[in-house]
Amino acid sequence: MAVALSPDQELATKAFLDALGEAGATCVSRATAIKFLFARKFDVARAHALWRQHEATRRREGLTKFEPFEDPLKTELATGKFTILPTRDATGAAIAVFTANKHFPTQTTHQTTLQGVVYQLDVALQSLETQRAGLVFIYDMTDSKYTNFDYELSQKILTMLKGGYPAKLKKVLIVTAPLWFKAPFRILRLFVREKLRERVHTVSAPQLGAHVPRASLPRQLGGQLTPDHAAWLEHCRNCYTNNIQNNKLDGVIDEYVISNYIPPVKTQNGLIEHEVACDMTSDRVARLGDNQADIMHISDPPYTCDTSPLRHSHGYNGDMKGGHINSGDEDDTDLITRGTWSSGEASPGLSDEECGGGGAGESAAALLARLRALGRRGLVAEYDDIRARPPHGTFHHAKLPSNVAKNRYTDVLCYDHSRVLLSQTDPDDPTTDYINANYVDGYKQKNAFICTQGPLPKTFGDFWRMVWEQGSLVVVMTTRATERGRVKCGQYWPAAAGARATHGAFAVATESVDAHEDYVVSHLLLTDLRTEQTRRVWHGQYVRWPDYGVPGGGRAQPVLRFLHHVRAAQRSALHHLGDKWAGHSRGPPIVVHCSAGIGRTGTFITLDVCTSRLAAEGTVDVRGTVLRVRAQRAHSIQMPEQYVFCHLALLEYAVMQGYLESAELNGFDDDNEDESE
Repeated sequence: MAVALSPDQELATKAFLDALGEAGATCVSRATAIKFLFARKFDVARAHALWRQHEATRRREGLTKFEPFEDPLKTELATGKFTILPTRDATGAAIAVFTANKHFPTQTTHQTTLQGVVYQLDVALQSLETQRAGLVFIYDMTDSKYTNFDYELSQKILTMLKGGYPAKLKKVLIVTAPLWFKAPFRILRLFVREKLRERVHTVSAPQLGAHVPRASLPRQLGGQLTPDHAAWLEHCRNCYTNNIQNNKLDGVIDEYVISNYIPPVKTQNGLIEHEVACDMTSDRVARLGDNQADIMHISDPPYTCDTSPLRHSHGYNGDMKGGHINSGDEDDTDLITRGTWSSGEASPGLSDEECGGGGAGESAAALLARLRALGRRGLVAEYDDIRARPPHGTFHHAKLPSNVAKNRYTDVLCYDHSRVLLSQTDPDDPTTDYINANYVDGYKQKNAFICTQGPLPKTFGDFWRMVWEQGSLVVVMTTRATERGRVKCGQYWPAAAGARATHGAFAVATESVDAHEDYVVSHLLLTDLRTEQTRRVWHGQYVRWPDYGVPGGGRAQPVLRFLHHVRAAQRSALHHLGDKWAGHSRGPPIVVHCSAGIGRTGTFITLDVCTSRLAAEGTVDVRGTVLRVRAQRAHSIQMPEQYVFCHLALLEYAVMQGYLESAELNGFDDDNEDESE
């Protein structure tokens, strides 16, 4: 059964097969060609190079003839050290898990272990969804010892996945790496291309939720899933047997990729379903219920030739209907399901490269001309249209009785799909993972920020637990503790140099304080009292930004200076981490809060994303950026004046950086009305 391709993709497929034919490889099927092309975005030359490397790897490592139903491979597969989960990450990528403590190098050969990995990956790649969305590889080192670690095998797996296998490697997540792993990891990273190096992350179990939704993770990794490895192996057996039969019928002996049959995709009732090539009757195809319990506890075999039709949003734990996020906005839900994005629409399934860029943008000169034409009234009308849009998700966790008291304001709640999950401190109380905080993407960086409310005295411990677990190095505060006689935020850190305070399992000491005209910087030492481990945290508080408003007189330069100082602090802290940080080049999430965590917080993040994009691309998209921020942190950019300020601040930044000679807006305020609330 043929896969539907665009005309350009069909031409690329023909060119790829012709190139292989000229090289003497006449036994490669069309389906195999498509896999290699998907892995290299239908670039024929790159796909051909990948095929050559793949062929060499298979022959060098003895991965051409498998006997999965006989030892030693049969026993290797049964260990469950490597498996494919029946779920996906937020982008639709398949999730592979290698459990290090189940691997004993003295009891198996590299060839057998690699055969076990490739045998299962080949079956996973039967899914067109996996070919398009790629693969997340989790290397779980929890409870592993040095005797479980095989450096040479790890190198071979990385080398194969990064350039010798027809799957897009989205991320490598190394979970709970022990201290002794630091030295070999430093060497392993040398084998990874610089572009891919940013996709290799060493994370703790709580931090794993920032990369893969908890609902998609097995319980041993802090998730909600109980995968059935035996059912997965049975599925692999069926697919393997059926593929051999199909090969014989087609007269094709494709020894490089076992799975050379790709079923077409059909949509029915919101689910992505596939006609399967396996020998499976309809009653054996996984049936998915309407609620999460049905999704996560599938009684029928949970594997079809597509390892999962489900699509989860980032960190999602709320209701799902028919595999979709039940956001109340059908258009946005469809976008999430398709994994596509248009400027100004919300999708939690973006890659780093797509975040904050790639959508419609305009030059600084075009922005200036547009503001002259719109005037303040037109810009406020544009904001009113944004504010009138319905929420992009649900707030179930924030509304749970045991969590309500943790919210500073009853009408400012955090989305389920992007909320930050804390480690669960009480095994009998799952709500101990809650804090009123959401991940928000930055410029070409997923989860660049954590937007949160001003901590309450009862949540000080949760706040510092979040900072610790997320690896954050910088905290940005855009409010005073008290404004106009009202408490806006608790004093969750010691204000005076030399002071120390304890909140829950963490101690916070202020080592020094630097006072600037518009902001105050505190250099903090955070200590986990359970382990006595420490981390320095840079805390910047902007003190001249009124609630529900913009900096005094609408002056942008002080805020832009503060933003520059924040970024410099993040770079400096990251530099001091050195090899301890293996994630995105811009570092771990920056925690940003005001009082509610939406108005001034959203404005600060919008300015960071837009100035970063202007510096990198020469274009900006304020409206699109605000829509994306609001899709992850509800109600961000709280007032029309904050939306106007973002535009004016960008013009000021453009003049400072030489993109504009001047930014005169004659007549912009002529139609101004009092917009304050």
